[in-house]
Amino acid sequence: MLKGRILVVDHDGTHVLKFLGDVRLTLCPALDQYLDNIFNSRHFKTILIDLTDTQGIDSTSLGMLAKMSIRMKKQMGFVPTLVSVNDNITRVLLSMGFDKVFVLVKQLDEDLEPMQELAEGDFSDLSVQQKVLEAHRTLMGMNQKNHQEFKNLVDFLESQCVI
Repeated sequence: MLKGRILVVDHDGTHVLKFLGDVRLTLCPALDQYLDNIFNSRHFKTILIDLTDTQGIDSTSLGMLAKMSIRMKKQMGFVPTLVSVNDNITRVLLSMGFDKVFVLVKQLDEDLEPMQELAEGDFSDLSVQQKVLEAHRTLMGMNQKNHQEFKNLVDFLESQCVI
């Protein structure tokens, strides 16, 4: 699998995040920082998550997406759109309840190039650990199945984090 990358672009307040390759937790602190910046922008309208070129995505990254969607629903009154063409990824999204926090679609209406790569940044181990914990707490809160799935991991991470 290709190393994970996230490309971003702002089209008049519509922020497109394109996940490429195998997206893992190392990108989560930079993703969270980027999302904070756009949510605080007065030009922010919506977010589109494009997973059409995603080969794999870990639970931490999924948790960050769920957190973002929940925040957008609270702040804007509606949920963002997520595009997935990979049947395996779509199956995971549905099994975790993402159809409750996103509008899931199978294709993009248009290509929104060019995009800039979101840099991983230089974040401390503690910062990454906190993002992993936060992402999994979010997933746990989505439904009972996720709660059971991630409870032991969250308990372990909580015991390891020095916050």
